[in-house]
Amino acid sequence: MESQKSVGTSKKTSVLKNIGPGFLLAGAAIGVSHLVQSTRAGADYGYILIWALLLACISKYPFLEFGARYVAGTGKHLISGYKQLGKIPYYLFIFITVASMFIIQAAVTIVTAGLAERLFNFGLSPFVWSFIIFGASIALLLIGKYPGLDKSMKIIVSLLTVATLAAVCMALGIQKDPIETVEIPSLWTTASLGFIIAFMGWMPIPLDAAVWHSIWTKEKAHGNIEKLTLKNAFLDFNIGYFSACFIGVLFFLLGVLVMFGSGESFSSNSVEFSSQLINLYGKTLGEWSKPIIAIAAFVTMLSTVITVTDAYPRVISELFHPEVSKTDNRKKRWQFYKISIFIIPILSLAILYFSSGSFTVLVDFAAGLSFLSAPILAWFNYKLVTGKEMPEADRPGKNYRIFTMICFVMLLIFNIAYLGYNFFV
Repeated sequence: MESQKSVGTSKKTSVLKNIGPGFLLAGAAIGVSHLVQSTRAGADYGYILIWALLLACISKYPFLEFGARYVAGTGKHLISGYKQLGKIPYYLFIFITVASMFIIQAAVTIVTAGLAERLFNFGLSPFVWSFIIFGASIALLLIGKYPGLDKSMKIIVSLLTVATLAAVCMALGIQKDPIETVEIPSLWTTASLGFIIAFMGWMPIPLDAAVWHSIWTKEKAHGNIEKLTLKNAFLDFNIGYFSACFIGVLFFLLGVLVMFGSGESFSSNSVEFSSQLINLYGKTLGEWSKPIIAIAAFVTMLSTVITVTDAYPRVISELFHPEVSKTDNRKKRWQFYKISIFIIPILSLAILYFSSGSFTVLVDFAAGLSFLSAPILAWFNYKLVTGKEMPEADRPGKNYRIFTMICFVMLLIFNIAYLGYNFFV
């Protein structure tokens, strides 16, 4: 009996040791796509756009999951895989990363800056707040390194899930005018089509996050004695991914229940948007809820800034100092990580300075880049997990491949719609 208990305990310990990268994925996902895009979708269109949210989550699932699968099967992250696919996939990934990382970093930070000013009311500009937020994030990552990031995201994502669910439950108890009396905007206008495309582009997270997750998973596995199994990799990924999807639905419901039909026109300035967001919650749930909503919203965005601030330097350091099976120089990559963690925020601050604090333009532009790159990265990931290097037992089965191809076709359709909207509408 004692031996059986010890085996069961050791299995649980092994599973818990491998859980972590999924929470980082959730922390990166639960940000602009949830707080801004998902809330705006519910606020402006009511329940009618729930299909877009769910379709985006379903269509991206296999291609994001392939990152964890590839690490478990080969012991390598996706960047190494892209390099093995050939020069075109490898350099195309580099182009996609460089073209989007500064915009994405700037977009998530300017929203966080607006919430920080709304919460603390120090009278600082979004640019100054962005500088402070970058400094705090960099300090946390350089001092705590990966273990500190891992632990902080587990706490933040868990608390955020509970807090957002509680807010939805409170909103459900509020008496409002019937939603049927509110006129729903047409989905076929240029403004609606543009918003839907941007909404789905970042919900729940861009596909390049599969690379981030694969690097985090490999980093986590490096600190563990036991080899990462496919089962544990799946468990960790699913916890993170479905948490991000679930919280996305919760923010969507909050937009419907609290804001839909309010007649409020949301500002393109991050500070004004944050004030509008929190004031509407206070008006519906009660003044007492404003500090709670402000803290929850700020923590939501701060988690994204921290994880994105960590992710891009890791990607860049892996590109400049790729892993080598037997002579893997982790020290060189850490040195380059420390350089990149300053350079990327500095260039992102430059974008914020010249964009004059208009965050919706940054969000929609970054979402568009994510849209265009999604089918490309999806195909690369599929080729890797079905290739010869992948152990046959770890490759996706026949039915899952069919599901993956259906999802890939959906991503292509989304891209055609995006291009059609931008060039022909």
